[in-house]
Amino acid sequence: MGLFKVNQPRGFQHNYMYYDPRKEKLQKIEEKAKRELGLLPEKEFDPEDIRGKFVGATKHLKRRKESKTKPLSSGIIIVLIVVLCLVLRYLYTGRLFY
Repeated sequence: MGLFKVNQPRGFQHNYMYYDPRKEKLQKIEEKAKRELGLLPEKEFDPEDIRGKFVGATKHLKRRKESKTKPLSSGIIIVLIVVLCLVLRYLYTGRLFY
């Protein structure tokens, strides 16, 4: 059933009331500066640190993520091609079916 879009349940999104992203960003900057000065030991690798970096680094992926429009599904494209073929057949022969 790859021709038609299957509805998926709405995702859960929890917004924190007392969360300040600016404050967290400043804490990360301070921690990074202290590590560079040698006041703190080196940090171990954490996969969460690289999440979303690839999308932000490329122009086309960033534009695609920011845009709200969604591409046409394959089912709609197939239906449009069939309709176009029927219209061209009608224009060429003068009848739609045999």
